[in-house]
Amino acid sequence: MPGPDGFGGNGLNRWRRPRVEVAEDDGRRRLVEEPTRRVVVVAGGVAAASVLVACSGGSGTSTDGGGSAASGPIVALGDVPVGGSVAAKDASGAPIVVGQPTAGKAVAFSAICTHQGCQVAPAGKQLNCPCHGSQFDATSGAVLRGPATKPLPSVAVHVENGQVVAGSA
Repeated sequence: MPGPDGFGGNGLNRWRRPRVEVAEDDGRRRLVEEPTRRVVVVAGGVAAASVLVACSGGSGTSTDGGGSAASGPIVALGDVPVGGSVAAKDASGAPIVVGQPTAGKAVAFSAICTHQGCQVAPAGKQLNCPCHGSQFDATSGAVLRGPATKPLPSVAVHVENGQVVAGSA
């Protein structure tokens, strides 16, 4: 004997999704199938992935040692201690550190730690990562203490009229 759903039983057919009555703008009503749990979970996963992709930015620095293509003053050489470094931004606004290994010579490195992407901070003759304690040499970018295993990528700079300038000389 057929039940209320026309298939028999208690009116709930396990092969059909529940339907909801929806009012249209013109006053009519129609039945709409509710989404399945699978559709809701997949849609939520796609939305979460989209947010992660949109929020993840690159470091904005080059790892090939080429540095910034645009040339322009970054910092006055007199503001960079000999044997130390200062925090700065490259022409694109990415964080870098500028060092002065010997009087009159400038070097620069990405300020993004090669371990997990935190920004390093100058501290005398070294650069410290506040996230996991990695330390780098301020004038060579070399790893002094891990967990980082790779040196900081270099950024091309040169000295021009007492200014540290982006790009090769």
